Amino acid sequence: MQAEDMESSMESPNLEFEYGDTDTLTAELSELYSYTEEPEFALNRDYFEEDFRSHARGRRWIELTAEEQRAYVMRLLDALEVTDRDKRLKVARAILYLAQGVFDECDTEVDVLHWSRHNVFLLYDMGIFTALLELLSMEIDNNQACSSAVRKPAISLADSTELRVLLSIMYLMVETIRVQTEDDRPEWRAAREAFKNELGAPLYNGEPFALLLFTMVTKFCSMNAPHFPMKKVLLLLWKTILFTLGGFEELQEMKVRGRERLNLPPLPEDSIKVVRAMRAASPPASAMELIEQQQQQKRGRRSRRPLVKQDSLDTYNERDPFKNDDARDEEEDPEDTDSGIEGEVDPLDRDVIIQPPPPPPPLRPPTERVNFPKGLPWAPKVREKDIEHFLETSRNKFIGFTLGNDIETLVGLPRPIHESVKTLKQHKYVSIAEVQIKREEELQQCPLTLGEEEVEETPTEMLYLGMLPNLSQYVIALLKLLLAAAPTSKAKTDSINILADVLPEEMPITVLQSMKLGIDVNRHKEIIVKAISALLLLLLKHFKLNHVYQFEIVSQHLVFANCIPLILKFFNQNIMSYISAKNSICVLDFPHCVVHEMPELTAESLEAGDSNQFCWRNLFSCINLLRILNKLTKWKHSRTMMLVVFKSAPILKRALKVKQAMMQLYVLKLLKIQTKYLGRQWRKSNMKTMSAIYQKVRHRLNDDWAYGNDIDARPWDFQAEECALRESIEKFNSRRYDKNKNGDFTPVDNCLQSVLGQRVELPEDFHYSYEMWLEREVFSQPIQWEGLLQNP
Repeated sequence: MQAEDMESSMESPNLEFEYGDTDTLTAELSELYSYTEEPEFALNRDYFEEDFRSHARGRRWIELTAEEQRAYVMRLLDALEVTDRDKRLKVARAILYLAQGVFDECDTEVDVLHWSRHNVFLLYDMGIFTALLELLSMEIDNNQACSSAVRKPAISLADSTELRVLLSIMYLMVETIRVQTEDDRPEWRAAREAFKNELGAPLYNGEPFALLLFTMVTKFCSMNAPHFPMKKVLLLLWKTILFTLGGFEELQEMKVRGRERLNLPPLPEDSIKVVRAMRAASPPASAMELIEQQQQQKRGRRSRRPLVKQDSLDTYNERDPFKNDDARDEEEDPEDTDSGIEGEVDPLDRDVIIQPPPPPPPLRPPTERVNFPKGLPWAPKVREKDIEHFLETSRNKFIGFTLGNDIETLVGLPRPIHESVKTLKQHKYVSIAEVQIKREEELQQCPLTLGEEEVEETPTEMLYLGMLPNLSQYVIALLKLLLAAAPTSKAKTDSINILADVLPEEMPITVLQSMKLGIDVNRHKEIIVKAISALLLLLLKHFKLNHVYQFEIVSQHLVFANCIPLILKFFNQNIMSYISAKNSICVLDFPHCVVHEMPELTAESLEAGDSNQFCWRNLFSCINLLRILNKLTKWKHSRTMMLVVFKSAPILKRALKVKQAMMQLYVLKLLKIQTKYLGRQWRKSNMKTMSAIYQKVRHRLNDDWAYGNDIDARPWDFQAEECALRESIEKFNSRRYDKNKNGDFTPVDNCLQSVLGQRVELPEDFHYSYEMWLEREVFSQPIQWEGLLQNP
């Protein structure tokens, strides 16, 4: 492990990674198919051509006019209605071939993508998606297929053929229509909006389409349908949520509009732009590397001083060749020397320090000068609660009494406190969540005065309403799948089998086939992690913007389902090797594999993998999981303590080896919130990490993260904090969604004439027993009239 860490640290370059909603369209389409499914491309083509030949009489699909193409699609749509299952499957495969871009008639990958886009909009226009949805519902409810799959000892691709074909067409339609291009026709733009509204609205059995896919996930995880192709379901679910609710840039725009609507000041900066402009810090040199460097010098391997540009956080310190080595050694963390950003410099730069000082070099040209940041990347923020706390402390100290929540009265306080309050107010930030919580408290206290709250029927609101009854099941199912797909998970007999849609019917018999299947399985797991991490992050962000208590209930379900230790377990691996993993075979990726001649695969070509510096999906997954962890722990004392209890600091420090600014930012945020609980010795040993936090993470002006010892000051009562939060959530759900709400506040009719004038429905035989009822219920019951005068 030490040798691996040394290699990874020696080789860690700056990663040219741009974070976004998704990877390129080609990459996203290729990840839909496993390499085991590759023979099915030809099968789709054959079924299409067999049927199309009789219709087109020697012409190709791309030669038909628009009207002829529409007529043929209508014919396929009619053929989907047949009762014969095999015939239906053949027609579905022909439709899939159209959605894949009639690749046999194309010469390049660009042509395939062009015709795929053209055909997908045509298929949507002809109503294919609705027909596929009915077939999908039939397949989900197919108890015979479910029971036979449950009884099988080993499930393979053959068990999920119909589902895979249907889900593939639907995924191609959602992903292709979702992606907007500059040369889209006006009717395509209109179709995109219509499809987006259709997917987000409760049109399918009274609930959004995403709910059907969530049901598939829970059914699979409860072992009732082990043949469901989970990778395709999760990819389709993620892209459906992304399409209907919006991606990260749309979220930023919605946040800006939301603040305007609430008359809040604009955001101090665009967080997406700030993060993109950040530079990564250099990873440290471990103890092993330093020893290796010294040995190399002794052998005389280095003849000249290396002139390597260094963008470490503490460049100005490390450039000094006279710096005392002993002082540096004291900063090393004795328990975790090879992890984190607290090691000093790149191994090559370390030579500068170890060698005797050379003669002063000539002045460098201005272009080579080390540029220090002119300012911190984030504007500091202060919450109103922080200003209140500061004033309470000051009043107690100087006056001897407090004024509650008053942040205006400064009588009796010295001048410096006035200046401090002025500075704090300049940086005061009120979030949308704080306004929503305050509004909710008012609605709870004055339900009659404030009346009914008008809830806007947004796609997020409709999705939450549909998910609410089974929310915990959905969350647990997603985390089960994430655990099964994590690279650190060990195979257990009772864990769910997520490989149903990747294992072939006949297991490999040669070494080459085994290598190919091994790559396919690893790639399959990586794609599942990518889909789940992106899906959870999108749900958390959209629910938080829609209403903070919707976000809190999802967060709480995640925490109770052990999401925090699960993510930490995921990062407790050699993260550099995970990010640079090459579990892909380029020649087998769609659309490359259907356009070009297939070269002969060898063990060497499989081992070589692609030439990319890193694996986009794995780095994307890591950043998403770190962002989820940040969302769960932010401003939650008890959950922050869980990070401390689970010893997350060394795990997170190892993740800082990845030279990618966005990933480092979210790791540093997680370290910042727990530094005050890690003790003075930890901070002293990790001053480079502290510098990184100061430089990259937003400042809260009166936050004592860097020097406060909060260990004994606040008791850690996890249960009390979570119970208080749950109570607020339940009140919110009851007030907003409960059908029988406000039963205690229903007005009572006190008018005697009105009450006596109401028609009461009586049973038909009531007049037969009326006199008996009168005797028993009225005349024989003594009435204590004086009871009305007594105080209850």
